[in-house]
Amino acid sequence: STIQKQRQELQLLSAELKDRDKELNDMVAVHQRELLAWEDDRQKRLTLAERCNLLNNELNKRNDIIKSLTKRLKFLESQQNDSRATFEYTQQKFKELAQKVTDVTVHCQALEEKNRSLHCSVLELSAKTGQLQAREQELLTMLKLKDEVILETTDHIIEFTSKFRKLESALRAAKTEEFSLNKEKQDLKLRLKELTLETNKLKDDLCEKIKENNKQQEEIIHLRQENACLRNELALSVEKSKRKDQLLQFARSKQARTDTELSSLRQV
Repeated sequence: STIQKQRQELQLLSAELKDRDKELNDMVAVHQRELLAWEDDRQKRLTLAERCNLLNNELNKRNDIIKSLTKRLKFLESQQNDSRATFEYTQQKFKELAQKVTDVTVHCQALEEKNRSLHCSVLELSAKTGQLQAREQELLTMLKLKDEVILETTDHIIEFTSKFRKLESALRAAKTEEFSLNKEKQDLKLRLKELTLETNKLKDDLCEKIKENNKQQEEIIHLRQENACLRNELALSVEKSKRKDQLLQFARSKQARTDTELSSLRQV
């Protein structure tokens, strides 16, 4: 009966050992699977680290591009301010030239009025000259009778002739001044056309600079959005890596417990 009891105990122990061996085999298989999963996670982590480095490098490049674009934007803004200042100076110059043209036009009108008055004076002097010539003929017929009257009339004729010559010289000077003013007026008109063309050109350049500035601002906004997306993706990758590290720690603690249990079973 003792031997039978011992046999039964041995059979029970053998069955228990078989169960324990089966559990150990299952635990080893699970451990191998966990090791493979850990190795896969490690490889993924290395891949993610490399990708993180690549993303950091690309982020630095994008930051450099953004800095260069910001500098270029500041340069374009300064150039735009310079263009505005040039445009305002051109407008001021245009106003001054317009005022000068107006003054010259008024001066020309005054000279034309003066020319008309001088022409009327010349006509009157011509009429007076004719009258004086007729008077001279009359005086010549009376020359033998009135020598003193003839001398006095001759003096009057000389005086009127000198006045007539002075008026003729004044008329020539007025015509010369009118010609010079007309020439100056033409030059001012040409200058006004040139300034108008230059102003239009500056306006076109300013519009092009504004379009280019808007395009660069849109590109900067797009780059900022892409930078934000990359940063969000990087944060998600880091969070995923942290979770995988936690899972790896859990697997290690579980492996430690399994090893402890296995050693206790071996002792048993």
